[in-house]
Amino acid sequence: MTTLEELSSHQGRTRRGLGVGVRLLMAQTLVLVAGAATSWVVAVTVGPSLFREHLRRAGVPPMSEEQMHAEQAYRSATAVSLSVAIGAAALCALAVTWYLSRRLQRSVTAVSTAATAVSAGNYAARVPPPQLGDDFDALATAFNEMAVRLESAESMRRRLLADLAHEIRTPVAVLEAFMEALEDGVEALDDHTIAMLRDQTRRLARFSGDVSALSDAETNRAAIEPTWTRPEVLVSSAVAAHEERYDTKAVFLSVDVPGNLPSVWLDPERIGQVLSNLLDNALRHSRSQSTVRVRGRVKGDRFILTLTDEGDGVAAEHLAYLFERFYRADAARDRAHGGAGIGLSIAKALVEAHGGQITAASDGAGQGTTFVIALPVHRPK
Repeated sequence: MTTLEELSSHQGRTRRGLGVGVRLLMAQTLVLVAGAATSWVVAVTVGPSLFREHLRRAGVPPMSEEQMHAEQAYRSATAVSLSVAIGAAALCALAVTWYLSRRLQRSVTAVSTAATAVSAGNYAARVPPPQLGDDFDALATAFNEMAVRLESAESMRRRLLADLAHEIRTPVAVLEAFMEALEDGVEALDDHTIAMLRDQTRRLARFSGDVSALSDAETNRAAIEPTWTRPEVLVSSAVAAHEERYDTKAVFLSVDVPGNLPSVWLDPERIGQVLSNLLDNALRHSRSQSTVRVRGRVKGDRFILTLTDEGDGVAAEHLAYLFERFYRADAARDRAHGGAGIGLSIAKALVEAHGGQITAASDGAGQGTTFVIALPVHRPK
């Protein structure tokens, strides 16, 4: 015997199993039935009395044979007219419903198929424009944009894992080789070996710190504590920390930040970290006897900080990816010479956390590179 719960569950499955075409047809049928019933009730209750009144005004005697024939003709005409009208409306509704339901079903099926493909990892799936109005076109556009972002995120995730493995593999391999050499007696644990081992462990620790800093900056977990800061003090502090290294490589530092600039609302430690990353990057790619120029100006409501070097430069095809994680324009560079490709990503994340922008420009290989940081001057309301 079927229980109430089983019947309710069966009804629920039946309702969920109805497609959009069937639901649309049922809605149209309900409207037609309601319209036909209303028309029939009006024709039966209101029509005869109005018809008799018109016959009376026309001089037809009540209860006469003429009146009876006229009323019979009226009823027949009304029945035929309503039947033809309802039948035509039903056929028209069925045709329109069939056409729209087919188009809707194709659109829904396309979205469902694409969504299934995306969930299975095929992020190249796209939905063609259904051309069923702005709402459906907006849905297709939103889905395609989502798929593009998921595809980009997946590509970045795979590249990130590959780069992480690559960056860790080199120092680990060096440590493993030295440990085997020590065990085999090929190498002695002298000062040179200890220095080499410490260099590799520092390299791993520095890399771990860089990845952690990048993760914090990109997820806005980095503590941003803005305060009113003098631009010339900010720049001079960052430059002073790098002067010795610049002197060692014989690269000249030129600083042009007027002392009469207004104070800027920013976190001096974080923006100092950004400037430090840019100075490190400029030094790494600059030749001896070249110059790195740092310039600061206030334009409108923005503090513009520009750093220009005369170093390796960046080819046009690499500029768009310069701030991506682990990206290096010269793939042949290792971490010791070219960096891990994290510094510029950290700089971008920290600048954007301040509501600013950072851009890079270069005329090509060997033509130097210019980085421009634009930060809001005033405290946000």
